[in-house]
Amino acid sequence: MSIGKPTVGQTQALAEMLRDHCSLYNGALQERRDAYRHASKTSVKYGMQSAQLKEIRAFDPERQGRWSFSSQQATLRRLDKAFAAFFRRVKSGETPGYPRFRGVNWFDTVDFPKDGDGCRWDSTPHDPVTRVRFQGIGHVKVNQHRAVVGKVKTVSVKREGRKWFVVLTAEQSRPEPLPATGAVVGIDMGIANFLADSGGEFVPNPRHARKAAAKLQAAQRALARFPRVRRDKRTGNHQRAVQRVADLHRKVRRQRLDHAHKTALALVREHDFIAHEDLKIRNMVKAPAPKPVQPGTFPRKGAAAKAGLNKSINDAGWGVFLTILRAKAESAGREVIAVDPRNTSRRCPACGHTAKENRPTQERFHCRSCGHTAHADTVGATNVLRAGLVRRDARKG
Repeated sequence: MSIGKPTVGQTQALAEMLRDHCSLYNGALQERRDAYRHASKTSVKYGMQSAQLKEIRAFDPERQGRWSFSSQQATLRRLDKAFAAFFRRVKSGETPGYPRFRGVNWFDTVDFPKDGDGCRWDSTPHDPVTRVRFQGIGHVKVNQHRAVVGKVKTVSVKREGRKWFVVLTAEQSRPEPLPATGAVVGIDMGIANFLADSGGEFVPNPRHARKAAAKLQAAQRALARFPRVRRDKRTGNHQRAVQRVADLHRKVRRQRLDHAHKTALALVREHDFIAHEDLKIRNMVKAPAPKPVQPGTFPRKGAAAKAGLNKSINDAGWGVFLTILRAKAESAGREVIAVDPRNTSRRCPACGHTAKENRPTQERFHCRSCGHTAHADTVGATNVLRAGLVRRDARKG
C-alpha cells in the first residue's frame, strides 16, 4: 500500500531512517570482515552484534537511538541471512558472491518484525483516514487500496523512487477452497505465446519491456549525459533524469506482475489440477561459454542470439508467474505439480514417438511415425499434463 502524502518532515525522517539502517548494516558487515581477516579468524554472529545495539544506541542517540530497536535487529538479521546464503553457496560449489556494502540508494527497506513494536498499523482507528505510526516519524497517512484481512504480524516501509510504500504480512484463518470444477490442465511456457494449455488455448505474451524499450533507451541516453556523482551533488535535471529511468523500470515491473496475477487467477479458478514444466530459469538465461579457436582468441559464438533469448525470457517473467500460481493454488485448494520438461515438445501425444525431427519449426509439430500434426506448444502442454497426472497418481499410491 502506498503512503499517501507524507509531510516534508516525515519524508525527511523516512529518508534518515533508511540512511541510518544502511549505516548499521554496513558497519556490521565491516565488523565481520575485519574479524575474519584477523589472524584469529574470528567469526562474528548475529547474537554478538545484536548484543551491541544497546551501546550503539546510547553512543549515537541522535541517529541510531531514534529508531526502533526491533527494526535494527531485523536489519542485522538481514545481514546474517546474506552470510548464511553465502556459505550455503560455497558449500554447494556455486558462485558464492560475498555480501557487499550497500549504498544509500540501494538500501530501500526497513522491516518491523512485530506490529506494535516500533510501529503500529491503523494507528488512528477512530479516524476514517488510515495511518501507520513509525517510531521517530509519527503517524503517516496511507492510501489503503483494499481492506487488510486477518491480524497484522509484520510491517515494512519501502522506498521506490520518490514514493513510499507499506508492506504488511497478516495471519488469517485458512481460506475456504474454491468449488471443484473437475477440470485439469497442463501448461507450456513460451516466448511467442506466454503460455499454451493442453486444451489448445493460448495466452499472448504482452512483451512489456520490449514495448517500453524505445522510451527507456531515450531516458537512459539522457541520463548518460550527466557525470556520475554522489546523490547529494546531482542537479535538478540530473535527479529528474534518474527518476525518469526508475519510473519506466517500475512501470514495466508492475505491468508484468499484474499480468502474472491475472493469468494465474484465471487458471486457478477454472481448474482443480495444474501441471507445468519444472523450468531451471537461472540456467536457461546463462550466457554462452566462450569457445577458443586460436590461442588467445575467444569468440563468443551465438552470444548475440542468446542474449536476445535471455532478454525475452526475463521479459516474460516465468519465475514470477509460477511463484504466484503456486501461492494462489495453495490458497484456493488446487493442486500444482511440476514435471520434467525434457522432450515434452518432441513426443507425439498420439503414438508416443519421440524425435527431434517431430518439430520441424518452432510452432509446428508433425510426427514422423504416425503423421499427427498440431501446434508444438499445445503438444508440449498435453505431454506436461499427462506427466503431471502420472506423478499425482503415484503420490496417491
